[in-house]
Amino acid sequence: MTTLTIQQNRIAQYWALTKPRVTQLAVFCAVIGMFLATPGLPDWRLLIAATVGIWLLAGAAFAINCLVEREIDSRMARTARRPMARGEITVVQTLAFSGVIGGAGMWVLYNLVNPLTMWLTFATFVGYAVIYTIILKPATPQNIVIGGLSGAMPPALGWAAIANDVTMQAWILVLIIFVWTPPHFWALALYRRDDYAKSGLPMLPITHGMEFTRFHVWLYTIILVATSLLPYAVRMSGLMYLISASVLGLIFLWYAWRIWRHYDDLLARKAFAYSIIYLSLLFAALLIDHYLPY
Repeated sequence: MTTLTIQQNRIAQYWALTKPRVTQLAVFCAVIGMFLATPGLPDWRLLIAATVGIWLLAGAAFAINCLVEREIDSRMARTARRPMARGEITVVQTLAFSGVIGGAGMWVLYNLVNPLTMWLTFATFVGYAVIYTIILKPATPQNIVIGGLSGAMPPALGWAAIANDVTMQAWILVLIIFVWTPPHFWALALYRRDDYAKSGLPMLPITHGMEFTRFHVWLYTIILVATSLLPYAVRMSGLMYLISASVLGLIFLWYAWRIWRHYDDLLARKAFAYSIIYLSLLFAALLIDHYLPY
């Protein structure tokens, strides 16, 4: 193996520590928050700096998550190939990597955006990497509900970056992601229940059973669809968003109903995949609607 190949593999391993697909969705929601925070187009310099800073701190939080859960990840088929689970990166290397990119993210946000965004993003880092990963996740089956706030924060971070404030509209966006998280994650936990049983984590299908979890997917999806209509109710968005949210929500409800009443693993897998599409399209609809000439 050549030196170049070794270096490329090492870069790929560090990149994997940041959970890039999850980070991309979080940053996407933050960017939508930036656009919605102003009636026109946001300052492109703030937009770029905030995106970079939030991405770096999110990546740092996920690296800590991989570090803390390395033994758990090694017991689960879904996560066994992560670099920390395979022992390809050491604890010291992961801590150094997280410290460097997290520190860089804080510097960017504080100096090139504003202190409010830096502190909110740092609080989100602590909420995910420490409160959720270390304290809540191994302690309670409601971990994803209680700890979901940290994962729901990106729109507020983006909003703060442009407006230097977090208004009621920004918190509505946070609320949507907060309510979206349980049905999204429990759909995954349902069809990965054997993995989670091996992990030792108190996930809802393991502690309370499949039927209980399936019902709660249905229940939280109803709450999610109602919550997704709030932007229209407070006149934050218009008719185009209302139609989009309604159609997307009806599809999610169909998946959730079938999970509750006619469950199979393939359906749960499809529901999990759709939940990601749902959130992406919902926030895209908010963005498009924001610039329509009503």
